[in-house]
Amino acid sequence: MIFFVIILLLACGLLGLIILVQNPKGGGLAGNVAGFSNQFMGVKQTTDVLEKGTWILATVVVLLCLFSVVFIPKSATNKARDLKAAPTSTNVPVTPVQPK
Repeated sequence: MIFFVIILLLACGLLGLIILVQNPKGGGLAGNVAGFSNQFMGVKQTTDVLEKGTWILATVVVLLCLFSVVFIPKSATNKARDLKAAPTSTNVPVTPVQPK
């Protein structure tokens, strides 16, 4: 369960980073990195790569959220609910039964 949550948090963080790197006007990294005009590490359209990465990571996050129903055990939530619903004991004295 912890491994699943860590993967979900990493995907969310990476998605946020990719979204923040993009320029809302479409320029993004393509024109701003170290003097490369339209080429960044061999990729001519960095904005296309970032857009595809955004869609892929968004899909991964949605699927991980949907699959969390299967991976996260329900017993943890049921135990908490049972503890809240458990009746509390009262301090009522018990009288012993008198033999006849």
